[in-house]
Amino acid sequence: MTSTHEFAYGGATLVAERRSGGDPTFVLIHGIGMGRGVFGDLIDHLGDTADVVSIDLPGYGEAPEPERVLTMERTADLVAAYLRTHVGRPAVLVGHSMGAQIVLEVAVRHPLVVERIALLGPSGDPGARSARAQLWRLLRDVAVESPKVIVLGGREYVRAGPNLRAKLRAMLTHRPEDVLGRVTVPTLVIRGENDIVVPREWCRAIVRGVPDARLAEIAGHGHETMIRDAEPSAALLQAFAAE
Repeated sequence: MTSTHEFAYGGATLVAERRSGGDPTFVLIHGIGMGRGVFGDLIDHLGDTADVVSIDLPGYGEAPEPERVLTMERTADLVAAYLRTHVGRPAVLVGHSMGAQIVLEVAVRHPLVVERIALLGPSGDPGARSARAQLWRLLRDVAVESPKVIVLGGREYVRAGPNLRAKLRAMLTHRPEDVLGRVTVPTLVIRGENDIVVPREWCRAIVRGVPDARLAEIAGHGHETMIRDAEPSAALLQAFAAE
């Protein structure tokens, strides 16, 4: 059974779609310019045996624009409030790209709502903290992606609204390396082998910084691995959640 609803907290609203299927609960957090729609294939692979919640963050997808663009920390507080209110048990949080930065903040600011975290193509690389560097990496990555990725990603970027520049600034301002050592739950970092946006060394730095973390790479995939073909990511997430 699938249900969709809005949740408001602290002056901002997210939209959550929940596909009930059992245990565990996976909570999917998208990247910048995206929305929950990019997780369709991943949900199909996870949803038969798990409870899967996919979220439109404020100003993305179907969620209304907030009065002011949220920081990564404030976004994490909103997601945690939703989890306390509507999930009620520790969940496996899965963040893609910018979503990984939010998941990290939920884990350190609200550990009681988190069972494990998975960071898919985690952004925040200190070596690319400018809009120009991020755009250049993204364009090179998309240039070799499938038409499915380009169509879905392009549609979501259009829906991200007029404040995308401010949203990018909020993402680039955040320093995930400052919180890595405070993560207390098991952590899985997933990277596409050909990901140009997120270098391997940054993922290794995350693994070194988090007390209980490991890295898995998916051969032949880039930054949008869970859009083009989510089966490998889903298999890694299912095995990780079952440990």
